[in-house]
Amino acid sequence: MASSLNGQRRVFLQSTLAAGAAGLMLNSQSAQASTTAAVSDSVIKEGATILFQGDSITDAGRKKDEENQSTPNMQPGFGGGYAWMTAAALLTAPKGDTLKCYNRGISGNKVYQLAERWDKDCLDLKPDVLSILIGVNDIWHHLNGHYEGTVETYETDYRALLTRTKEALPETKLVICEPFVLKCGAINDKWFPMFDGFREVAAKLSQEFDTLFVPFQSLFDEAVKYAPPEHWAGDGVHPSNHGAALMAAAWLRTVGYAS
Repeated sequence: MASSLNGQRRVFLQSTLAAGAAGLMLNSQSAQASTTAAVSDSVIKEGATILFQGDSITDAGRKKDEENQSTPNMQPGFGGGYAWMTAAALLTAPKGDTLKCYNRGISGNKVYQLAERWDKDCLDLKPDVLSILIGVNDIWHHLNGHYEGTVETYETDYRALLTRTKEALPETKLVICEPFVLKCGAINDKWFPMFDGFREVAAKLSQEFDTLFVPFQSLFDEAVKYAPPEHWAGDGVHPSNHGAALMAAAWLRTVGYAS
């Protein structure tokens, strides 16, 4: 049993280090170590445009002025979260200098708010790979009385958004990220079992639209075996640097860009 647990711990710590959990920026050496697969082996091809979409978890304090909106690959336009860590790993890997990475996450967004800005902040960019992480505000704002939407609203709105995207960009590879929370900070018993419904919808739509799926909740369920929830996300929603690093590693593995 002890040997098995030690083996699990080694695997988990390796995945943590793969994304550079100690800092916001992945340097070239660590990024290349975490992206051992060649570009040709991944859904991300040479010269691809990659777009990260979502709410504050994706936004992560990014600069939204015109220069940083229109210029790909620059840290101010990415903020300091998992999207930047992921982009940094991609850009510093072999052939990474051919990629264009954008972040269009906006704090507080729910699915319908993505839809309201979808032409400018998604379709016009014509991404080859589109990653979406959305859902925590759809439940959080419902619980605090600022939004009347339900799990059913989330599913209806999300399906409509994905349908619209597939019709406009049929060749774009979609990556749906699982909404997640950790049981600390703002997260209490009122979130459950409703929150599990949002997760189930995201997984269901991923299958329906044949997308890649990043199981973030499973990732953090495993992570809390090694450090308390607050280590990964102090308020239970917004990841620390350590939590964001885990997310970046999981995203890269999902798209086939890391072992």
